[in-house]
Amino acid sequence: MPTISSMLARELSIPEQSAENVVRLLDEGNTLPFIARYRKELHGGLDDTTLRQLETRLAYLRNLDTRRQEVKSSIEAQGKLTDDLAAAIDAAQTLAEVEDLYRPYKQKRRTRATVAREKGLEPLALLLLSQGKNLPAPEVLAEKSLDPEKGVETVEDALAGASDILAEMVSDDAELRKILRQLFEAKAVLRTAANTEEDTVYRLYYDFAQPLNRLQSHQILAINRGEREETLKVTLELPRAEALERIGRKLIKPGSPATEFVRAAAADGYDRLLEPSLERELRSALTDRANETAIANFALNLKPLLMQPPVKGHVTMGLDPGYRMGCKVAVVDATGKVLDTAVVYPTYGEKQKEEAIVKLSALVRRHGVSHIAIGNGTASRETEQMAVELIRRVGNLSYMMVSEAGASVYSASPLAAEEFPQFDVNLRSAVSIARRLQDPLAELVKIDPKAIGVGQYQHDMPPKRLDEALGGVVEDCVNAVGVDVNTASPSLLKKVAGLTPTTAKNIVAYREENGPFQSRKAILKVPKLGPKAFEQCAGFLRVSESKQLLDNTAVHPESYGAAEALLTLTGYNLKDAAAGKLQDLPRRVEQMGWAAAAERCGVGEPTLRDIVQELQKPGRDPRDELPAPILRTDVLEMKDLKPGMVLSGTVRNVIDFGVFVDIGVHQDGLVHISKVCNKFIRHPSEVVAVGDVVKVVVLEVDEKKKRISLSMRDVPKE
Repeated sequence: MPTISSMLARELSIPEQSAENVVRLLDEGNTLPFIARYRKELHGGLDDTTLRQLETRLAYLRNLDTRRQEVKSSIEAQGKLTDDLAAAIDAAQTLAEVEDLYRPYKQKRRTRATVAREKGLEPLALLLLSQGKNLPAPEVLAEKSLDPEKGVETVEDALAGASDILAEMVSDDAELRKILRQLFEAKAVLRTAANTEEDTVYRLYYDFAQPLNRLQSHQILAINRGEREETLKVTLELPRAEALERIGRKLIKPGSPATEFVRAAAADGYDRLLEPSLERELRSALTDRANETAIANFALNLKPLLMQPPVKGHVTMGLDPGYRMGCKVAVVDATGKVLDTAVVYPTYGEKQKEEAIVKLSALVRRHGVSHIAIGNGTASRETEQMAVELIRRVGNLSYMMVSEAGASVYSASPLAAEEFPQFDVNLRSAVSIARRLQDPLAELVKIDPKAIGVGQYQHDMPPKRLDEALGGVVEDCVNAVGVDVNTASPSLLKKVAGLTPTTAKNIVAYREENGPFQSRKAILKVPKLGPKAFEQCAGFLRVSESKQLLDNTAVHPESYGAAEALLTLTGYNLKDAAAGKLQDLPRRVEQMGWAAAAERCGVGEPTLRDIVQELQKPGRDPRDELPAPILRTDVLEMKDLKPGMVLSGTVRNVIDFGVFVDIGVHQDGLVHISKVCNKFIRHPSEVVAVGDVVKVVVLEVDEKKKRISLSMRDVPKE
């Protein structure tokens, strides 16, 4: 029987040794970010995504193995476990197959078949199922099973009970269930119809039919929601005739007096038990598949959103728009510290709008504001127009629309109350919006990823599975960027590999009591942060105040000796690295030979390449290498848009059927998947990611429905 490591290797198309090493590293308590970054020699350079797939699949396979043992133990306790059945259970590749094999032995609630067995009719059922050619007619056989004391008073009673037993046997047959499941997956059709005459968002599905194997994930999720809201009626059309033919192929033996009886019992078993059961399974499997696709899509969008380049080193004004409560204002310095707050009312009338501009102008001049971050929710259009007027008057100022998804969730959270006890909920939201422009990652980690809004139907997803997937993305992003141990909040620190909410709080408490950490080694003094946790987290924590240059890089402390040996080998030292004089380092290593240099430094070649990269840019932020976000100084309105206009925009969401792009108008435009590029693609994520800056051409504008159709494919060549 193949090992779990060999199965993982085959499924993920990776070397078996790599799979075996990762399984061992996980079992030793290592975190995925640590394995991904600092154990490349052992896993062969697998990326974060593949490692997380391996971890998820490992958990499934181990759960499957545990369930196999439980099922065998249960059947053995009943005295019914045969060698063939045990072998079949061990060979089952999915939990569904294991449950199919266990089904006949599972304790059930009382069924018609259970009652028939209690009446002693199972021998009759098995005799009829044998369909011997020399059997008497079923009615004759049934006479021997009459037992008035048990309630079997007539031949009809006996045959009805035998039929019920055979029907349940058909339904519980693992091989039959597998055969029919495959048939239905290939040939079943899902059909939807309207349950209402009203025009709703589900109109597309008022008269809709699609084979199961061609259904898209977003269609499944939309149909499920429409059914829950009782707007849609959903049915599965299953190929009954083919199903009965396949059941007959396995069970029916022609030429026996019992043949037609067994055929009728099998049809009853199919119609009454097997088809409804498999229909539920199919719907559930469809939903699971759609959920996994949607979760993967959400994770795919979340990563570039979190990794958006920060707009560092500038005083920023955050505006949280609103009508009734006014526009909340927060000014934060280059480090995110709140300098000032205010509330203005630009939507109340021209007089109040003018007062708002005057008040904000004073704040801009007093604090030297460089950028304005505007939340893109209610009243953002009016607030944006006010900001543009402000920019025209003050000059040397720009703004950016910032997604405020989740800002209200954060501002009402215990975390926000702890961080800003002096501010009300609305002002906390303005602070969050300002900080989202300055450092999206540091601010967004405070918010439940589900509330960030870069997916489809996220509120319909299984919460635990969604949290696991999105939590993994957040963890990968935080560790890829690195965290300054002397400025990071507990929210950010707890996402660092090896740290827990408790140790994250202990780090903050320690630095508040003892001052900034002066080295990575000093982190070991934090209560409850032991050697294993330090091993996992040290490479992802930065200490910019340290006299040891390597403490402000992603070089792990275990490799400091190798880094210094490399510098000596190539004629450099740490002072050269600090001064940025290592441009020639890769060439010198190349001349020496990467493998030879790695051997002399006592590390593997992948680790050596990472060390070289870090030494060339100590303290670097990998996000700085990405295209900068678009900062605007003027406003576009929907009425300004005309077909043929070419604009720059920022990708806000990537979903199954297209891409939503912010082009500086309050309403994002949609690039349908067919308009993304000139080649066939299965998903827009093959071409673009959230946060990308793209050129688009306007195709159509519908002001009434607030729809903007865009194309990336048809942008004229310059």
